[in-house]
Amino acid sequence: MRKGEKGSPVVYWGTYEKRDAEGNADDDGHTRGMFAKGYTVFNIEQVDGCKLPKRFEPKLSVHERMAEADSFFARVGVQVRDGGNRAFYRPDVPEAVYMPAFEQFPERVDYYSVLAHETTHWTSHASRCDRQLGKRFGDDAYAVEELIAELGSAYTMARLELELTPRADHARYIHSWLRVLKGDKRAVFTAASKAQQAADYLLTRSARVAEVAA
Repeated sequence: MRKGEKGSPVVYWGTYEKRDAEGNADDDGHTRGMFAKGYTVFNIEQVDGCKLPKRFEPKLSVHERMAEADSFFARVGVQVRDGGNRAFYRPDVPEAVYMPAFEQFPERVDYYSVLAHETTHWTSHASRCDRQLGKRFGDDAYAVEELIAELGSAYTMARLELELTPRADHARYIHSWLRVLKGDKRAVFTAASKAQQAADYLLTRSARVAEVAA
């Protein structure tokens, strides 16, 4: 490690099987728990004398990956409706998300980045991931839900091997995110956990439909 370099904190989330005192699987209906481990990581450029194997290269071209993204969201089952110039999810229309036309995005990948964000909101419905944030976060629940949606979008886009596009509205959310994180130091862990749950839910739905189709 190069002297004077500072690392960045990361959190690894995992699951474990709950067991009782006799070593039997917990039968309370919640057989799996989650854990988090913190690490400090460094960029390869901060380390002298370290060589990495050849960088990972996606097997599919970017066009093929975007075609797969189309198929992925179709298998998930989310309805995409015309949102004019806006992208949003309405809890009173739980089956759909609203998106601008594909042609309105500067780059094709931008469309999928925003769609992943709105589809993460879509998972909040009681019939899906049933996210109820109000009891804990009160007036800050909206800010936390936006943080969950953005983290969930990042996880989903990573699985699709597509680059996440920064959104212009991030700047206005940052202040509210910082306020929440200052008031509740564990909020970021909750948001990351809920976002992972949402991304896993989407992946599972898509995989099940693909399996049936095969």
